[in-house]
Amino acid sequence: MNMLKNIPAVRNMEKKEYQSVMKGLENKIGELQRKAVDSKLPVIIIFEGWGAAGKGTLINKLMMSFDPRGYNVYPIKDPNEEEQMHPFLWRFWTKTPERGRTAIFDRSWYRRLSVERLDGTTAKKDWKRAYHEIRTFEKQLVDDGCLIVKFFLHISKKEQKKRFRKLLANPATEWRVTKDDLRHHRKYDEHFKVFGEMLEGTDTDYAPWTLVDSKDHKAAALRIFTEITGRLEEKLSTPAIEGSARRVSAKSAPAAKSIIGESDLSLSMGRVEYLENLKKYQGRIRELEHEVYKKRIPVLILYEGWDAAGKGGNIRRLAQSLDPRGYEVIPVAAPTDVEKRHHYLWRFWNRIPKAGHIAIFDRTWYGRVLVERVEGFCSSMEWNRAYDEINETEKQFSDYGAVIVKFWLNIDKDEQFRRFNERRKNIWKQWKITEEDWRNREKWDLYLRAVDEMLLKTSTLHSPWTVVESNCKLYARIKTLKTVIESMERAL
Repeated sequence: MNMLKNIPAVRNMEKKEYQSVMKGLENKIGELQRKAVDSKLPVIIIFEGWGAAGKGTLINKLMMSFDPRGYNVYPIKDPNEEEQMHPFLWRFWTKTPERGRTAIFDRSWYRRLSVERLDGTTAKKDWKRAYHEIRTFEKQLVDDGCLIVKFFLHISKKEQKKRFRKLLANPATEWRVTKDDLRHHRKYDEHFKVFGEMLEGTDTDYAPWTLVDSKDHKAAALRIFTEITGRLEEKLSTPAIEGSARRVSAKSAPAAKSIIGESDLSLSMGRVEYLENLKKYQGRIRELEHEVYKKRIPVLILYEGWDAAGKGGNIRRLAQSLDPRGYEVIPVAAPTDVEKRHHYLWRFWNRIPKAGHIAIFDRTWYGRVLVERVEGFCSSMEWNRAYDEINETEKQFSDYGAVIVKFWLNIDKDEQFRRFNERRKNIWKQWKITEEDWRNREKWDLYLRAVDEMLLKTSTLHSPWTVVESNCKLYARIKTLKTVIESMERAL
């Protein structure tokens, strides 16, 4: 059943009573915002609804109750050229609030399921897939502690026509009614059906919709303020729990067998063969860089591996012949203070390449299930949940058309020890070895278990792992070059 047919009736209220109640709600919202800041609670408030339903007026009223230093308002329109060259949710991930701040969206990612669908600017397969992407996006944010409050402002066809006429009659406001608004009004019944499907398909227990009868602005404001204060009070009074139990239990079973333990580390290559292959493959990858640029195919090349496994030298040979305007190498270190105030995937969404470009990640979001897991930088529930979050995210990149190539550079413990000592003795390489590297080495078995579980749970059809036997650096460099080339050629 269409949810828009069951919007709760509002009670008419005398002016003095309304002013008294609203004043109390405004003060309460300001107080709760300050508590949210102190509690480092990120909040997202979404306003969707009919044209002329009063979104701007009600958002402005809400803003007057907030401390202006604690929120951002994002009016969402058609995606610009830069936004179109990234996955659908990129422009929204980059706007998610840090802990303690509030983001208010005047329209949102729901455009894909409503306006873009109805106007035919998004293919059917894309807007149908967006249902799952949106639910996943909101679930990931909520699991990380975010409060999401979603409003749909409803008015009848008759009321919308009345408001459009009033706006058009005034030279100061006629600009607010566009040709698209009038065209959408003529198709009100079609929009009514689509909005109903959108609401029903995205109304979840973790991010429910609140339907607002917006015929009377005062009643609508009371409904919105009451809902926000109630949701904030509930969230702030609920003790923080360790993530969500939705996905994987906190205890992780060991892998049945060691995946990387089965790799043949005796594989090697002579220098003459290496130089011949290097020249051939570097030439080919430069050709492919231009082909993926022309066809607007984004490429993500992800490097993970043991300390001293040769990631830096490998990346240098990969990038050596590329046009620097078409690629970027992204070294990933410990998150900054700003990055820690967001969902852990936020900093990676910010670095996703646009269509036709190549991003080479020296360490990645897999730190969540490796170093953060082993060193205790996140809870067991958080890193267990991350397997599905990562798979879902990479699926979105793949569905957008991205090529994803993932490498685990594998060496044995003896080879690592030899390379550590070589770095310690070589004055030009001493900067590469730290006390932390030696400490991590002592946890080899813990990391081995984490790596095996990562490979087992996140190697998918759309983004499989390639284990690179790296005891011989020359062999490893050629294998990665060849694998990237094959992946790009398949995409082309």
